Amino acid sequence: MIVVTGATGGLGGAIVEHLLKRIPADRIGVSVRDTAKAQHFADRGVRVRQGSYEDPAALRDSFAGAEQVLLISGNDPAADMVGLHRNAVEAAVAAGAGRILYTSQQGAVPGNPYRPSDIHIATEAILGDSGVAWTALRNGAYGPLDHLLGPWQRTGVIAQPEDGPVPYTDRDDIAEATAIILAGDRSFDGPVTLTAPTALTFDDFAKIACDLTGRTVERVVVNGKRWVADQVAAGVPEQVARHLLTWHQAARAGWFAEADPLLAELLGRAPRTAEDRLAAEIGV
Repeated sequence: MIVVTGATGGLGGAIVEHLLKRIPADRIGVSVRDTAKAQHFADRGVRVRQGSYEDPAALRDSFAGAEQVLLISGNDPAADMVGLHRNAVEAAVAAGAGRILYTSQQGAVPGNPYRPSDIHIATEAILGDSGVAWTALRNGAYGPLDHLLGPWQRTGVIAQPEDGPVPYTDRDDIAEATAIILAGDRSFDGPVTLTAPTALTFDDFAKIACDLTGRTVERVVVNGKRWVADQVAAGVPEQVARHLLTWHQAARAGWFAEADPLLAELLGRAPRTAEDRLAAEIGV
């Protein structure tokens, strides 16, 4: 039995879909806040149980019988995510899981100014002290490119803070590789990094956008304070905007610059490139 948390979210749901292509549905369980939202999995034979990181007793029930538990990391900047992740790890241990996997982040090492890195570092330490075999999947940035680049198709400008090279990675590639790890015979102990093979900057994206559209797309560097103000004016909570600014600062300092070949090795093919993804988003 493999139990996946957060299976009604984008990454967790995609991981379950890829697991269903590899192993029988009755070997898959999901732990979700709202079981009604996972009915499409239940209809296909997946075990669906209610569980949330705030409710350790429910988690233990939802993890019962699991050989492996995949913990999808939380991302609420206002919550005690380390404490909630501790609840999940302890519940998996209490349920008798033989291995715990956790969706960490590329560059989750001390000194990284991106604030969520501290959460991942602390959670990996909890896993290391758990007494159970564990794997931290340090995923490359996999958010939608339209969120990353802003309204460049309308403005002709990629206006973002100063950045650095990042191997922007396709979410579905990460989901497929995670399912391969969960369903396969090869175990990974400790942290592993899953990224696209090439790190890009916003300057690179501007050139790609020019080539794809035949239009002039300009890269403009925006002052961090102004960028946060613009984000807040657009409806982004200020705390979230400030968190995102620390990501740009970390990228600029090179914390995400190193690409890793493991994703391609697991997939047995080249991962989707940023150019492929951008072309798909703009319909070229």
